[in-house]
Amino acid sequence: QLQLVESGGGLVQPGGSLRLSCAASGSTLDKQIIGWFRQAPGKEREGVSWISVSDGSTYYADSVKGRFTASKDNARNAVYLQMSTLKPEDTAVYYCAAGFRMSLLDTMYIYWGQGTQVTVSS
Repeated sequence: QLQLVESGGGLVQPGGSLRLSCAASGSTLDKQIIGWFRQAPGKEREGVSWISVSDGSTYYADSVKGRFTASKDNARNAVYLQMSTLKPEDTAVYYCAAGFRMSLLDTMYIYWGQGTQVTVSS
């Protein structure tokens, strides 16, 4: 069974950058769609991006377009989310998830990581 583990979160100042990693085990990433989601305290979970492991196509929510970039490394069985020009409103727990539909709806995803905290504050 596919397992996902996120890493790379932390505290960063506004305008700074972070790169999140999503490492897969138990199965090879080949045809999946990997989605990135975030949930801030008191708010619903929000889809921010997805990437197709098979062809590398990507999609971004308007809130992060131009600032976040998803990428994949098939050799490492991992997916990444490069986050730049971070804002305080990006503060949230970030999750990666695997599914087979190109969607930002969390109900379309089957396997989930445990999340990593990103805090943007001066």
